[in-house]
Amino acid sequence: MPKIFNTGFMINKKIALLRQKGVNIPNPESVYICENVNLNRISGQGVTLYAGTKIIGERSLILANARIGYEAPVTLENTLVGENTRLNGGFFQDAVFAGDNDFGSGGHVRSGTILEEEANAAHTVGLKQTILFPFVTLGSLINFCDCFMAGGTSRKDHSEVGSSFIHFNYTPNQDKATPSMMGNVHQGVMLNQRPIFMGGQGGIVGPLRIGYGCLTAAGSIIRKNELKNDRMILGGGFKEVSLPRRVGVYSQVDTILNNNIMYIAGLISLNAWYHHVRPLFVHDYFSGELLLGMQKNLADCIDERIKRMKIFNEKLVISKKILLADSKGKETGAICLHDTAIKRLKKAENIFRANMYSDKITREGESFVRAIELVIEDKGQNYITIIQSLDPQVALAGSSWLYCIEEKITAPLLICK
Repeated sequence: MPKIFNTGFMINKKIALLRQKGVNIPNPESVYICENVNLNRISGQGVTLYAGTKIIGERSLILANARIGYEAPVTLENTLVGENTRLNGGFFQDAVFAGDNDFGSGGHVRSGTILEEEANAAHTVGLKQTILFPFVTLGSLINFCDCFMAGGTSRKDHSEVGSSFIHFNYTPNQDKATPSMMGNVHQGVMLNQRPIFMGGQGGIVGPLRIGYGCLTAAGSIIRKNELKNDRMILGGGFKEVSLPRRVGVYSQVDTILNNNIMYIAGLISLNAWYHHVRPLFVHDYFSGELLLGMQKNLADCIDERIKRMKIFNEKLVISKKILLADSKGKETGAICLHDTAIKRLKKAENIFRANMYSDKITREGESFVRAIELVIEDKGQNYITIIQSLDPQVALAGSSWLYCIEEKITAPLLICK
């Protein structure tokens, strides 16, 4: 970790160099640039650093027309900020903003987070290990860690999370095998799916999955998957009761395992997209570095989920021992389910890694990439414009390619109900 404080001479020199290259710094005496920041990674075109801005870390990257700290002080630590992005106040660490993002003051955004183009958040939002596809919008006072969300076709037709919403991502068994997926990757990347709406003053208890076009009523706490599309979901309250608790014992093991496997498989298919499709839109040094940052954060997200699955497996072994003690060694349905999950988890990481780091692309994938190249030759390199202008049959072929990647991972690991 670099020293936060430096000599006044060094600070002034770095700020002077930034202003010299065109960065707008209205109050230079109130801006801090750490000694390890590479000034070549900060664009001189239309960038504004307002009072209270602090930039730390050699990976920090700021593209053209970004505006930092307009509403309140901002700390950027190894964060990559795309073109036309507005980070209005808060702390941003090891995050990536792909461009045209707007984030209100009071933000607390940490490692493994990716906001793709035109994804936004209002004030006081906390994110970590979260991926938002284009147009997804978060309201205010939200904790949305360990999530993936897609859906919508524009800023007027977008998936949204209402204000005062929380993703419950830590269990009484002290694990975080709890990622939740709103939408999916293989359809979501085509930017043509119906939006999802998560009603305010509510929450979801991870891990779970929700289909496109679904709406959760305001004030609802959702605890179960809804894999059908276009559903209204109302989460009821509990009666006031007190029940015995079996400490350290898991229930719904198959649901927890399956949702985690589906989540990781989705991220691995997105990894193929980031390595075979996204590079087609790189046009200069800055866009190339931004893509590398997206690829790194996605890899970190996958590593994090694999780590959490290992911990879940260790706790399942303990849970099984407790159940065996309770049953005096007699096998029960719950114990058999534990056994099945433990066996699947033992081979899961090898399957994940084999598909994560494979450079192979199927013939279907190659055809899809070539189709995008032809559209780019005709219409330029704007990511959203190109993806949304694909012929429906081409988009369907691309979704099929990614779905096959997911299915190759999930087929040997899911527990069928």
